[in-house]
Formats: sequence, structure tokens, C-alpha cells
Amino acid sequence: MLFSDHPRTHYRAAPAREVICQLRFPPILSINTTEPADFQEAIREEFPQYARRQEAAPPRISGLGGPNPKMEQQPPVTNYTFLSADNRWKLNVTRDFIALSTVSYPGWEDFARQLDKPLAAFIRLYKPAYFQRVGLRYVNLFSRARLGLEDRDWTELIAPAYTGPLSQGDVPEERFLSCGSDMVVKLDSSCQAKVHTGMGKLKNNAPGAQQDPEVKFIFDMDLFMAGNTPCTLAAAALETLHGHAGRLFEGALTDTLRTAMDPE
Repeated sequence: MLFSDHPRTHYRAAPAREVICQLRFPPILSINTTEPADFQEAIREEFPQYARRQEAAPPRISGLGGPNPKMEQQPPVTNYTFLSADNRWKLNVTRDFIALSTVSYPGWEDFARQLDKPLAAFIRLYKPAYFQRVGLRYVNLFSRARLGLEDRDWTELIAPAYTGPLSQGDVPEERFLSCGSDMVVKLDSSCQAKVHTGMGKLKNNAPGAQQDPEVKFIFDMDLFMAGNTPCTLAAAALETLHGHAGRLFEGALTDTLRTAMDPE
């Protein structure tokens, strides 16, 4: 199945590698040209580390449909980064989005609390007209070695909707060099999800770094609400996305995998 009504469960061995919340808004040009000193003061206790970098913006094509279309290079985009003291939390602000991410996901309630203060400060200081896209992404990596399931095939752990050809049974799992799937599914009248799943190995691109030989199962959910969401409804929109994420995530699990992840 794709969705499950299994009761919401917190797993001690949860597979979340990274969780990202991003809210996009119509460009606020002053963010690109003036350092956010007032915003930093509002969040500096929780995010004391600061950095900024210039990122190349995609070119803009003008005159499409005419005889002489032109490709115009756009000014670089300034990305302001604020980090927690322990480097577990990262907040990014540019002229058209604010994003919070973590590589140590503590659960939804703590994540939402960590977002509350910087989002409220951002709305108060910059007054975005509305949010054009509210997004919540979960990058999950299931490790059989970590869960003590080295002797189990992925078809015993992940629902057939996400294992595709692996579930056919006529070809052993070890013969698949790659196997994945991508889908975009409508969740309700305003929400969608892009889901990527499949087997894969993590690559460490650092010079001379030792590579992880284990084949893991990737379950990457990018849920989003498009349209113009009033700033006052951003928290409610994220709660809605989180509810959909739980049903998608639980729909991918077998009871064997649930037990191995040590539910509380």
C-alpha cells in the first residue's frame, strides 16, 4: 500500500538522515543586499554561528516566442546560514526562501518548536506577502546492518509498492545493480508529494575517504503545498504535510521492519 492508518509511532532507530522544511515567498530584494542583523539578533541564542555565501542564479530567458530571445545572467543570490552551537540545526535565508534542516531529527514536535521562533521573527521583520510553497522533506535511509536484519531481503522489509521488480521473485536481490522508483502523488486538494525510493550506497566525496559498502534503502519524501498560503497559516500547513508524511512513511513499512526499528 502507499498509505497506512497505522497509529503514529516514534521509533528509537528511526531512519531519518535529514529533515528539511522550506517556505518560499515572492522575492524580497532587501534580503539580497543587506545583512540580516536584526534577524540574527532575534535568533542568535539558538543559532550563534553565522556565514554567508554568494550563489549563482539561473539565467533568465526573455523574448520567448519572438525572433530574438535572449538569455540574461541574473545577479548572484546571497544565502545566509545560521547554525546551532552543536551544528545539528541549520537555518538558511535567501531573498525568496527560509529553510530549517537537521541531520539529527528529534521528532516532529521538537522540530516544529525549533522552527517557531525564527519563522515568527522572519515574518515580523520582513513581512512576506504570503508563502508560495510550503515544503517538508524527509530523507530516510534504512540500514539492515544497523537494525540487525542483514539476513532479510528488502521485500521482507519494504512494502511491494516501493520495491517494484525486487518483489517479482525470479531474480535474486543481489543481481540488481540498481532498482528505484519515482512518483508524484496528489495528497489532497492542495498538497502533493514527490517520492523517490530505491537501493543505493552512500558516497563520501572527501579525498581519500573510506566508502560505505552497505546497500541501503532510500525513502525520500518531498511533500509540499503550492498556492498562496497566508503567513498566519504556515504552521497549520506544515502540520497538514506532516500528517500526510506519517501515512506515507507507515505505508512503506512491513511489520518486520517496524519491530526492528524499536517502537516506543
